[in-house]
Amino acid sequence: MERKAALITRPVLGIESSCDETAAAVLGPDGEILAELVLSQIADHAAFGGVVPEIAARAHLSALPALVQDALRQAGLGFSDLAAIAATAGPGLIGGLLVGSGYARGAAIAANLPYLAINHLEAHALTARLPGLTDEQPQFPYLLLLLSGGHCQCVAVEGVGRHRLLGATLDDAVGEAFDKTAKLLGLPYPGGPALEAAARTGDPQHFPLPRPLLRRPGCDFSFSGLKTAVAQLVAAQPPGPLPQAVAADIAASFQTAVTDILADRLENALALLPGAETIIIAGGVAANAAIRARLGDIATRRGKKLIAPPLRLCTDNAVMVAWAGIERLRAGLVDEISAPCRPRWPLEAL
Repeated sequence: MERKAALITRPVLGIESSCDETAAAVLGPDGEILAELVLSQIADHAAFGGVVPEIAARAHLSALPALVQDALRQAGLGFSDLAAIAATAGPGLIGGLLVGSGYARGAAIAANLPYLAINHLEAHALTARLPGLTDEQPQFPYLLLLLSGGHCQCVAVEGVGRHRLLGATLDDAVGEAFDKTAKLLGLPYPGGPALEAAARTGDPQHFPLPRPLLRRPGCDFSFSGLKTAVAQLVAAQPPGPLPQAVAADIAASFQTAVTDILADRLENALALLPGAETIIIAGGVAANAAIRARLGDIATRRGKKLIAPPLRLCTDNAVMVAWAGIERLRAGLVDEISAPCRPRWPLEAL
């Protein structure tokens, strides 16, 4: 990584392909969204009940060139009008990362533009600073609760490229727990939104599910025991498909248990980072309304500001990648064109 001029006067193109969304976005130098496109692969993976890496990579390879051209056309720009090209380089599925970053590097070489290898987690961490999302841009340091299908972390965000891990999951990520529980209940893919919908008609107190690590010191998470408890509960039901009412009660009880765990871990994290005035929740699970409401109550009670990006910016998208690129350019951070893809890339390793 090398340092370049920090002044940005032209737009940045962002590319996201770390999992099962192919996305491209163009942001103006001040963060104005000039173009924003996401192509979902849900239909491609639904029959398998989860993301198949090879199918995802082939879909990215097929869709990305036209998607980028559409984004540039929507913004009324060409590659020569850009300040830089940013692409997710990790963490994620290696096939998709190679497709997105390979396209970005090739385009950067052809157009003689800087290349920015973006950490997917940092892109989530910085999304809340995107101008226009809040009245006042959150200032460092702030507390990030990253909740997604592959990650569950409490992070002290101290600056661009400066992150301190306060706690992480010891087993399953929270989004993975939602998806696997939804599958146990016979709910459709993707499981997280389906489980949230089912929980709306259920009794959250009907089944006394465990809350792993509740009231324990620290900010680590654990969800495998909760998932196992749901599996045992489902196995104890009469043979055949679960009645809708039973599935709704289990979904509601599971969602409440998860919310209790997240609330408890957030309280501990705030004690470890008392100077943070802002709490950011990001990642796909941050779209869950019950979780947003509960964590919002904690923020209000503690005199903190809670920021949750709009739902479309909680899931994987290229707006956050382009914005992270702008933030890194402003900090004088530009990557070598040979910067590698990293399926595992912890925030604290930036």
